[in-house]
Amino acid sequence: MVSLRSLSIWFFFFVFLINPSISIRTSFIKLPTSDRSRYCDSWRLAAETNNAGTWDVIPSICVDFVAEYLNGDQFRSDYDVIADYALAFAKSVEIAGDGKDVWIFDIDETLLTNIDYYKAHGYGSEPYDDNSFSEWVVQGTAPAFDSSLRLYNALKKLGFTIILLTGRDEHQRSSTETNLRDAGYSGWERLLLRGPNDQGKSATKYKSEQRSKLIEEGFKIRGNSGDQWSDLLGFAVADRSFKVPNPMYYIP
Repeated sequence: MVSLRSLSIWFFFFVFLINPSISIRTSFIKLPTSDRSRYCDSWRLAAETNNAGTWDVIPSICVDFVAEYLNGDQFRSDYDVIADYALAFAKSVEIAGDGKDVWIFDIDETLLTNIDYYKAHGYGSEPYDDNSFSEWVVQGTAPAFDSSLRLYNALKKLGFTIILLTGRDEHQRSSTETNLRDAGYSGWERLLLRGPNDQGKSATKYKSEQRSKLIEEGFKIRGNSGDQWSDLLGFAVADRSFKVPNPMYYIP
């Protein structure tokens, strides 16, 4: 006879299979009692490859691990490798010279690093606070990632049109533009921010719609760089997309 427990387990997997919108959060996964570093390394891989599904905060046991990763050589090496892959692809693209060959960049944790903000907020172990982060954005002090600045400037030299597509709000335009220029970025074609009609939309929907508008204008989206899968997936996607590392948070 099949036990009630077995039926419950099979029911859970049946529901999950017929409804892919259901995601397994990290809190469902039994955490190890030993070898914390190995678990956290594997958890970071699962998060980066989008296998962890939707999650709200990093596992509490991994705070020190994430902090060490973000402030250490491995993170810089990981970002460098991704920038190198992106640049190698960019060099293979035949630029038409009409200004329509586009490379899209996200801003937060892609062009600008907010590590100083997240140091004060548990490296992603605390729930996101919109008001607190907005105050940080207004300060306009986030530095550039060395790897992203290198890639950004190389793409401009190759002839790509640069478009910045961010989840920041329109009222943050001035502080965002000032921060970008102070960090060394210049020469972008457009800076697209959330307007009143974009409020409440998921990042995937909002960014897909913005990319669709660009395509309707005749732009060809050759490349796209972002730290979230929602920067890259959806519809009207780029010819090639490049996910840069960010183990601190997940935006659907």
